[in-house]
Amino acid sequence: MSFRFLPTAPFRAVRLPAGHSVLLNPALLPEARCIEVVQGMARVYCPCEETEGMTIAFLQPGDQLRPELLCSEGVCVEALTPLVFSSDAIPMPAERFDPVNEWTLQLLRIRHLGRAEARLQALLGLLVTRMGKRSGAWCVLPFKLSHERIGELIGVTRVTTTKLFTRLRADGQMVVPESESNLCFEPSFIADAPVAA
Repeated sequence: MSFRFLPTAPFRAVRLPAGHSVLLNPALLPEARCIEVVQGMARVYCPCEETEGMTIAFLQPGDQLRPELLCSEGVCVEALTPLVFSSDAIPMPAERFDPVNEWTLQLLRIRHLGRAEARLQALLGLLVTRMGKRSGAWCVLPFKLSHERIGELIGVTRVTTTKLFTRLRADGQMVVPESESNLCFEPSFIADAPVAA
């Protein structure tokens, strides 16, 4: 897992190309500041040796991340699409919705579903409902995750994930456009997901 370190000086616009990661060390961030996504989609993950790469949450514009409330060793933010975030945002009041905690809870709920097919459908339903959009006859997720990453999220191997995706394509529930970096799903597949967003 490779990442670069976030500079200690606060920035209004930190830009990351898709596929790049940055480590957020709470000890190096200015006091009473947090990260706020301005543009793009991101994945938050743990860089710790024991849990390296474990996904904690996904973020979209307007979401905030308070690294000091997570791991003392820091967390990483990976750009799923070209990403712009501020490293000098003022945290919202504590009683307000916390996207990181909500994502963590939803990802745990998904991991406890019985069958791998149900876990995959629940994950895709959650991602599309929260971060996707309806476009014509399809529900579109504006980024792709590797089969290995999806396997980590639903508790199966990369090979099993590939088999599940092959079945979705064969059943006409998913299309992967060749030249685009998104995934398209049949609306009833997303609507019937076992975990509500």
